[in-house]
Amino acid sequence: MLDLDTSFKGKNIVVTGGVGSVGRAIVEKLATMDTGTVRVVDNNESALFELEMEFAGNDKLEFYQADIADEREMLRTFSDMDLCFHCAALKHVPSCERSPFSAVTVNIHGCEVVGRVAIQQGLEKVVFTSSDKAVNPTNVMGTTKLMGERLFTAMNFLRARQSKTIFSCTRFGNVLGSRGSVVPLFENQIAKGGPVTVTDDRMTRFVMTMSEAADLVMESMVLAKGGEVFITKMPVLKIRDMARVMINRLAAGHGHDPAKIEIKEVGARPGEKLWEELSTDEEANRLLEGENFLIVMPAGNTAAQREQTYSYPEIDVTSSDMIYHSDRLAVMSDDEIGDLLDKI
Repeated sequence: MLDLDTSFKGKNIVVTGGVGSVGRAIVEKLATMDTGTVRVVDNNESALFELEMEFAGNDKLEFYQADIADEREMLRTFSDMDLCFHCAALKHVPSCERSPFSAVTVNIHGCEVVGRVAIQQGLEKVVFTSSDKAVNPTNVMGTTKLMGERLFTAMNFLRARQSKTIFSCTRFGNVLGSRGSVVPLFENQIAKGGPVTVTDDRMTRFVMTMSEAADLVMESMVLAKGGEVFITKMPVLKIRDMARVMINRLAAGHGHDPAKIEIKEVGARPGEKLWEELSTDEEANRLLEGENFLIVMPAGNTAAQREQTYSYPEIDVTSSDMIYHSDRLAVMSDDEIGDLLDKI
């Protein structure tokens, strides 16, 4: 693992979406390091206030209630910063389908504003947290995240002569225990005695814990050279298997017989895939592989993209043609799922 403490020592860092699941996990890790100022930016006033109270007494943390689509506010909050973790996004598929214009404003225009301001304020690096749903998207949320990735790659090669801001992306699957994830949903359903609802018995998903997601995003920041997409390697499970493991582990504690709690198949939601993809067939032609990452090189759509070279002496990487789909990998056993749940 990379030495994150040394990498972030003395750096002034801004985290957009800092009270969200992954953003908060990054803030919590940065709070324990010898960084400079850490600015937490979010538009959720109540959650921002609660986080500020939690870190009362930690003078290096600053909290700003702001919208990432407001360029004037971003100019203010990005001033004197070195690095940015751009985690702010609308991430839920159904809400983005119902509010597509808001999804475009936050997930696309917000990326544009963050990029413009980062260049203007002379930040060293900005890393965008993307999603597996950006791969061959079938819904508004995934499409906006894909556009965010493309913007970040393109912005990396629009750097002004006086500013050399590096833009890169990370792409990962489901973060267990995050707001809106299946773990709290299943736990609530088990507490009520069931049924536990799964959309389709065949459904597989990439999964990781919040802490693992934060570590890998932070490692991506250290490794980023500009324009690439870091795909975090993740185990795969069947959603029905997770439901069964959680029932067996939790039902008795809520006064229920595990054998009497039903797992009910309710059908996939519109735009929801039976499996997930973290890389595409086309990306396999420009891929490097390390122990924890796949790294997608820029497509070479411009001369600047074709001219940039990439080297990662911090980690061992080799050329790869891996297609990273959840239906092509072995799924976790019940014991492995249980071990993962223990980490949440």
